[in-house]
Formats: sequence, C-alpha cells, structure tokens
Amino acid sequence: MAPTQNPFPPQDPDRHAIWEMLVERDIDAFLAADWSMVEQDFVPDRFFGLDAGKSEIPDSWRLGFPTLDIYRDEWLRQARAAQGVAYAEPVREALFRATNLRDIDVAGDKAVAHKKFDGTIARADGGQDILSWQTLYFCAKVAGTWKLTGFVGYMPFPLGRARG
Repeated sequence: MAPTQNPFPPQDPDRHAIWEMLVERDIDAFLAADWSMVEQDFVPDRFFGLDAGKSEIPDSWRLGFPTLDIYRDEWLRQARAAQGVAYAEPVREALFRATNLRDIDVAGDKAVAHKKFDGTIARADGGQDILSWQTLYFCAKVAGTWKLTGFVGYMPFPLGRARG
C-alpha cells in the first residue's frame, strides 16, 4: 500500500474519515501553510493540547495549547518555517512516508487516534530533518462529522524505551 493511501476502507467510515483529517488534510494544509484548510476540523470551545516536550515523564508535560488560537499560531509558525527549508526530495511524499496512523480507537461518538512520526526528510544542504514523536488525538463526532477536541503531542517515539 502506498503511504499516501488511506489504510481504512470506505466501509470503515469513522476511521477512514479520521485518517483523512489527521493525515492527508493535515499534511496538505501544513505544506500550504493554510490554516483555512483545517480550521473546520476543530471544536474550538472544547479544544486544548498538552505538549509532552518529547519527555517520557508525564509530570513534565504542560498545557502548551490551552486554546485553539494558541495552537493555530504555533502550527502556522512551524508550517511557514518548513516552507523556508530547501529539501532534496518531495516533502509531501516524505511526510506521508514518515506518518503512521493505524491505531484509531472508536467508541460511539468519541475516538482516540495514535499518530506516529518516524522518518527523515532529506534537505538540499545534505542534512536531514528527523521526525520522531507521537501524538494522541482526541476526536468527537459532531453533527455527523469527526472533529478534534484536543491532543497530547510531541511525546517521544517510541515511548517507554527499555532502560539499559
């Protein structure tokens, strides 16, 4: 299966729609640095995001995004910064290749999606951007459409590595 292909068939409409929202639409909007492409995917008055800061210690995780506006501003900052980088490969394909969203737990009108980033994107300067974190997204079905209500993001990937 191609990395750009939704792994959930239309016969699994909930997971299919959540994957399209959190992978395909998110990647395309991020690359365009166009928040309007995803702004309808959120429930603004219920949204918040925890920033794990790539720490395995939950006590260090912070309420980095108490409002959708704060998250939007950071998302746009990161998207615009990425546009300023010269890459040596097609970025869209690299982002799809590095993104894994195979675990989506659905219970009625609520869902938790486990999105992992694990890969690299080659830069034109010979370096690479390393994508290595994971996010738990909290979703709710509102008026028949899946929306984001929050997340715990920037957790290390993998989480809970064995200590040696």
